[in-house]
Amino acid sequence: MSAVGIVAAAGSGSRLGADRPKALVGLAGRPLVAWAVDTLLAGGVDEVVVVTPAAERDAFAAVLPGSVQLVDGGATRTASVRAGLLAAGAAADAVLVHDAARPLTPPEVVARVLAALAAGAPAVVPVLPVVDTTVAVDAAGTVTDAVPRGPLRRVQTPQGFDRTVLVAAYAALDDAAELTDDAAVVRADGVPVTTVAGDERAAKVTVPHDLRIAELLAAPR
Repeated sequence: MSAVGIVAAAGSGSRLGADRPKALVGLAGRPLVAWAVDTLLAGGVDEVVVVTPAAERDAFAAVLPGSVQLVDGGATRTASVRAGLLAAGAAADAVLVHDAARPLTPPEVVARVLAALAAGAPAVVPVLPVVDTTVAVDAAGTVTDAVPRGPLRRVQTPQGFDRTVLVAAYAALDDAAELTDDAAVVRADGVPVTTVAGDERAAKVTVPHDLRIAELLAAPR
């Protein structure tokens, strides 16, 4: 089974307080996007497409291998993944969509997603259990109910798909739609999504505190 990875890297670094796209922010001396690309390749992906802000393509080209294909992203994450999917072409059997903001995802997570796809799952996401008490609140912030956490999961990336399934789901999706991840895109098209074990190291870097934790985790590498 051949697989292509699409790295969503077109987001801004505003919440990190950065003066550059988030994916170009450094972690242990390397930009986040470089870590994400290496994770996909080490986990078994054959080729990688990185979706970048159009004005920053040269900056991404300077820090990534020449074998990585760069594509201009859209105004939203959904639009950017559409662009990456189009650029990936039809050669691969599977597509893995990964967030550049999850730089320390272990290659083993990638391998688990690929294995589930090879076993016949049309869509696969890595997940972790919810460990905190979770409640619902009203408009005033008053707790109205406790949410049973047993069936709840935190979803990570890379999310993997049979290529034809993901292409069909995006074709059926309204151009104006903006969903939070690609599993939501295929679920909207009636496709069941399988889960595999995620990893705490695959945490998303969103704010400065997240980056400081990632620096601590990356130090021994």
